[in-house]
Amino acid sequence: MDQILLFCRPGFETEAGREMTDRASEKGMFGYFEPEADQGRVRYFVSPPARAEDIMASLPLDELVFVRDWMVVLGALPLPANDRVGAVISGLRSLNLGWPGCARLEIRVPENNADRDLGNFARKWVSPLSRGLRGAGLLKSDQNAPAPARMEVFLPDFETALVGYSLAENRARYVGGIPRLRLPASAPSRSALKLEEAWKVFLPEGRELDYLGGGKKAADLGAAPGGWTWQLVRQGMMVTAVDNGPMNDELMASGQVEHVEADGFSWRPKRGIDWMVCDIVDQPRKTARLAVTWLGEGLCRYALFNLKLPMKKRYEEWLICRDILESGLEATGVNARLRARHLYHDREEITCFIERIG
Repeated sequence: MDQILLFCRPGFETEAGREMTDRASEKGMFGYFEPEADQGRVRYFVSPPARAEDIMASLPLDELVFVRDWMVVLGALPLPANDRVGAVISGLRSLNLGWPGCARLEIRVPENNADRDLGNFARKWVSPLSRGLRGAGLLKSDQNAPAPARMEVFLPDFETALVGYSLAENRARYVGGIPRLRLPASAPSRSALKLEEAWKVFLPEGRELDYLGGGKKAADLGAAPGGWTWQLVRQGMMVTAVDNGPMNDELMASGQVEHVEADGFSWRPKRGIDWMVCDIVDQPRKTARLAVTWLGEGLCRYALFNLKLPMKKRYEEWLICRDILESGLEATGVNARLRARHLYHDREEITCFIERIG
């Protein structure tokens, strides 16, 4: 059977598998999944007559929440220590399968890989394996040539390679769905990385200034100590930080922040602003209803917020919250686009971005 390897946050394999099964069935394609517990990956087996590429071509990855990235699996190849490049070449030829023409190669390791040697090997192996595949006619001779797909090699260890491909028009912008970010020393908290990652994932590439620039106004609900406010200030925004707790002193000295000591769920601006962001730890349904209120009353154009999922029934809770958001916005007559993703810097939460259209 055709199979797709799904990548997710370790510990959320069942949620990713259930989501994939549900979304594929909505397209009239079916299959089943086998999670690899706490490994951040799921094998999804596609039931004929559908093919793996059919699903990946018809189901936009951007519409999935718990699946960060994916690849079609062509086969699992053994890697003898004496000639790993030759083993991949001969293994691909023996599979006798067709796949889209590829010009580039990506070598992946598990997200929670603790073997530094495996990570170093993967980085160094890209060049010799690419040369070998090009010489064998399995990769295009010009790595910059247009190609509908990229060849993928996943290394769970030194002995095995899962070989496959990802479609150029429907894969994560960052390998594994993980942008590599560094936290500046001036950031008040590590939560600042959540907002930065959300912008990189949700905002259209090359249009970041349209969304963030131009001296926009924002409100940060549940702001203290100011990780998200700090990111907004870096974009030149004037920010109302709403929290009963104290804000970072250096951040307040910027002159761009007004600290309002109030409950983030009850505070409202006197007039509409550009951005509402919220990272309050509370019931996810309550946060979802808050976002609907802000957008429905025209209090913001963009809303970005986290839904803190319960330890049990995380997938079911997301479906309930999604319905609250979609049905609530429809009831208010707001034309809006909703996207959600379990980001790399999220833990037991997912991040939602809603943009008013028109």
